[in-house]
Amino acid sequence: MAGTPFSQQVLKPTNAAKKLGVYLPATPPEFQEHGITRAELEKLEEQPPEWLVELRRNGPHPRPVVAGRLGISIAGLARGGITDPLTTDQINELRDDPPAWLVRERETAAKVRAEEERVAAEAKRAENR
Repeated sequence: MAGTPFSQQVLKPTNAAKKLGVYLPATPPEFQEHGITRAELEKLEEQPPEWLVELRRNGPHPRPVVAGRLGISIAGLARGGITDPLTTDQINELRDDPPAWLVRERETAAKVRAEEERVAAEAKRAENR
């Protein structure tokens, strides 16, 4: 039994929004209510409509995007009390005048990245022995 061709596989709106890096409730109703094929998703990536360009530029942004723009983890967002999506302006306000929790979370994230780099370098050295 042959499956559906990859380009015709239908993604749920939740998964499509995740792949596009947008907050689903902020998307147009027709996007939220219907599945989208992988081919349609690819077209949205290549030729984003105005609503997608605007959403990516100004938000509201989902937690993974907010965390990435702030340079911290999603768990760090939660520890900082940020549970709702934020707009680009709100993210920029936090970056311009970081509260104490954000400063701590950035330090934590930097330590985690440094440790991951150290472990990767150690593994590479062991691999080359």
